[in-house]
Amino acid sequence: MPFDTLNIQLQNNIASLGYTDPTPIQTKAIPLILQGRDILGAAQTGTGKTAAYSLPILQMLNKTASNEPARVQALVIVPTRELCDQTTLAMRSFAIDTGARIINISGGVNITKQIASLDKGADVIVATPGRFIELNRQGHIPLSKVRILVLDEADTILDMGFIREVEHIIDLLPPKRQTILFSATMTGAVKRLSQKILKKPLLVEVDNLSPADLTIRQIVHPIEKEKKNELLSFIIGSNNYPQVLVFTRTKIIADEVSQYLKESGLPCATIHGDKKHGARERALKDFRLGETKILVATDIAARGLDIENLGVVINYDIPHIPTDYIHRIGRTGRAGKDGISITLLSTAEQISWKKIETLLDKKPERITVKGFETTIPTQAAKTRGKSLTKEEEKPKKAAGAFGNKKKKGLVQPKYATKRGPKIAKAESAGKKRSSKSNKK
Repeated sequence: MPFDTLNIQLQNNIASLGYTDPTPIQTKAIPLILQGRDILGAAQTGTGKTAAYSLPILQMLNKTASNEPARVQALVIVPTRELCDQTTLAMRSFAIDTGARIINISGGVNITKQIASLDKGADVIVATPGRFIELNRQGHIPLSKVRILVLDEADTILDMGFIREVEHIIDLLPPKRQTILFSATMTGAVKRLSQKILKKPLLVEVDNLSPADLTIRQIVHPIEKEKKNELLSFIIGSNNYPQVLVFTRTKIIADEVSQYLKESGLPCATIHGDKKHGARERALKDFRLGETKILVATDIAARGLDIENLGVVINYDIPHIPTDYIHRIGRTGRAGKDGISITLLSTAEQISWKKIETLLDKKPERITVKGFETTIPTQAAKTRGKSLTKEEEKPKKAAGAFGNKKKKGLVQPKYATKRGPKIAKAESAGKKRSSKSNKK
């Protein structure tokens, strides 16, 4: 189905960007948005959802007189600075020669420049929640003419704790409006939010990224936690990958991993919440252009990140939320191309990994790298009758001993902390004083 069958008027811009046929989410969403319907969309990053809402929004904008500043007609709320920049650039590319003024508002950027841009007027604002509210309170964003609200990556917005900000933004907007909500995962929080803000919504859903896709090869390397840096360096260095995106759970770990890779002779860039906006922008630009081969990122910083032809994603550790694993591996294997996902799995992460395997409904292949064998036996090895070391047996014996005491009617001490002995002494002293007073 070509784009011209969707009644989109921006055909020249679409063609100049190399678009030929619309993606499934665009085919389903664009006609409904043009009809003015509220939409609840389920789609991963990389499925074309930015164009799915941008193209009809740009077409529905009311023209502003040339001698008047533009009034905000559409508001797009996204979770991160990177996605804010990416969405703004995409919308501007769709809007060439339309006269539509599109600006982005996000934290970590010079607020004075943002105020100057707002004072010139805007048809569409793409914003992160916190900075948007801040500038609205200062009176720089008139909202009386807003007709369309988009919440993109709603699950991430809520995961980052922005529910109050979102509710506040909803209260600021005219009640008569069209609302479009897109989310990669339909969590309970997303469903509750959609029930509050959407009016008779239509569900637009496409086949989301399946971790079982044949184009993504998923590999797990069992490894001791303290040897992860060494294995990571070995994997990247020995395979000479053109580009690698490394995910970590926290900002601190991201910095530690980056430092180790640099000391190992592997130049890399890092993006996370503590990095200044300019530094993050440069890191992403260099990675997209191929000037940087290795990018280390946290889950939030990389959400919405779209890198063309990215071949390898490495999970340095297991994400906090199982579905974030799907977001991670979804950065590779785009558009039917081959991709590899590598996970460094320590013994302490086995429980979290089981949850991911349940989500996947499969077990990715496990490969032990020579020279990095784990010394701690797996649960499977234990059940096969392998003997345990004395240190491994200790917890089991302790539990058994306590269990025997419990059977004899003894109760576990209430205080199993350092305060226990002090409390016991105090109780003993109290009993002695009581005994003396009785004798008197």
